[in-house]
Amino acid sequence: MWDTLVAAHDLGRLQTLVAILSRYGFGDLARRLGLVRVLARAGRVLPLGHLEELVNLPAHTRVRRAMEEMGPSFVKLGQVLATRVDLFPPDWIAEFSRLHSTVPPVPFEAIRAEMTQALGAEPEAVFAWIDPAPLAAGSIAQVHRAKLPQGRDVVAKVRRPGISPIVAADLRLLRYAARKIEARFVEARRFHPVEVVRQFAEALTDELNLASECRHADRVGAAFAGDDRILVPKVHWDYTNEHMNVQDFADGVPVADLPGLLAIGADRMQLARTGAQVVLKMVLEHGFFHADPHPGNILVLPGGRIALIDFGMVGRLSRQRREEVVCLLFGLVERDAQRVAETLLDWTQRSDIDEELLSADVDAFVDRYYGVPLGQLDLSAMLLDTMQILRRHGLVLPADLAMLVKVCLTLEGLGRLLDPGFDMASQARPFLRRAIAAQFGPAALARRGARTITDAANLIAALPRDLGKLMRSLKSGHARLRIDLDEVGEFSRQVAHSANRLAGSMVISALIVGSSIAMTVKGGPTFLGLPLFGLLGFVGASLLGIWLLSAIFRSGGGK
Repeated sequence: MWDTLVAAHDLGRLQTLVAILSRYGFGDLARRLGLVRVLARAGRVLPLGHLEELVNLPAHTRVRRAMEEMGPSFVKLGQVLATRVDLFPPDWIAEFSRLHSTVPPVPFEAIRAEMTQALGAEPEAVFAWIDPAPLAAGSIAQVHRAKLPQGRDVVAKVRRPGISPIVAADLRLLRYAARKIEARFVEARRFHPVEVVRQFAEALTDELNLASECRHADRVGAAFAGDDRILVPKVHWDYTNEHMNVQDFADGVPVADLPGLLAIGADRMQLARTGAQVVLKMVLEHGFFHADPHPGNILVLPGGRIALIDFGMVGRLSRQRREEVVCLLFGLVERDAQRVAETLLDWTQRSDIDEELLSADVDAFVDRYYGVPLGQLDLSAMLLDTMQILRRHGLVLPADLAMLVKVCLTLEGLGRLLDPGFDMASQARPFLRRAIAAQFGPAALARRGARTITDAANLIAALPRDLGKLMRSLKSGHARLRIDLDEVGEFSRQVAHSANRLAGSMVISALIVGSSIAMTVKGGPTFLGLPLFGLLGFVGASLLGIWLLSAIFRSGGGK
């Protein structure tokens, strides 16, 4: 059924993607996932020749360049992978981070048509002025400066023409590839590729809706209302929808433009402190944060005010998750390696880990940083060491925490760019103190104790009823025990394939026997002097036999 879907909808896109993979030396991966076979079955021929200068590049560089050529979905996938410091070493993360660069702009006439569709009128009839030269161009949308009839300077962000069907096809192909990877590569299952693609598809679909970005911006703006240090551009909802959004223009200097900051007289040390405090407040207090704080998304206005733009990628931390983060930090402070190891195991939800070895590694890690003055603590090095422990033990962080780690690393890098003496740990100290006090203070412990007592009372009260249900199920013989094992599932699929082939073989045998009997019957229609029905039976049996043999050899069963 999937092959039919590809042939009907995605064959051209599939051919483009496989050709790019092959050109960068990943043709074998495409073949192992069955993509080349799908194209061959559809009669498509691939240019599988490799370019020597490309194949000789490092693997992480080839992956990044292939993603750039494969288009917006894969650029966004690379940006998401850049947050997975728990899965990839630093050289891969650095390469994925380069995917934040801009892409060639779309001609204004094409953007103008998109604007007309989004606004229901020609853009010249809606805006007092619009600049045909793009202010910025990304993989999803393009930004143009404009002026409202009231004279307000704004930016109009417009979705790139024709991007929706491309993204839809890419997501279908990614889901198929994830299922194949999970089924064929046992070592990849711990990364949960199907679930990763599902989360990525939800995030990308949300990002395609440009109104969602504005809802995120409004939420952050409301959280910092009254804080004169921060500006989140106002959204003009009368002009905003799924295809386009309009926000106030923030006329600022990118935070990494040091000569530009000098020109406007910005205090770089104060900027570093303010930026850290803003992000830490979003993360630890609000649980909703800007997840893509690269230099292009942070502008500095005259007077030192910081403007945050582009909320297409955001992170969320539930209250429980924030409490777990505080618990981990508390374990580090108290030199409690067991508490830290248990928190990491709870996050990864794996039971096949050598807990003693993990505790030993965490203990060595804690010793390395124990007693280091806060002013000398290198938070980036500490986080990277933590990620190295995770990779060594095959542990995978939840997506929200991986995104948080990446934000902290990016934030400290920007802080030290502005101020070489910047100390992220010192900025985090008051937030952590408040969080620890809120979690372990007398009032918090009393609330937690009361909740525990209430839960225990409810459990005891429900126990007789639940035991009664269990006894009735046992007496009636309706009690069931369900066990899910991946190995059993894979074995059952293999048995099902074998049963299907056996059934096909029996059908072929029956056709041969029946055709042989039909050949001996006198009378009836003939062809070339042979009974027609018997001949048709033999031809059908031959075709089915050829198909069955080819299926066996394609799946490796003929080896």
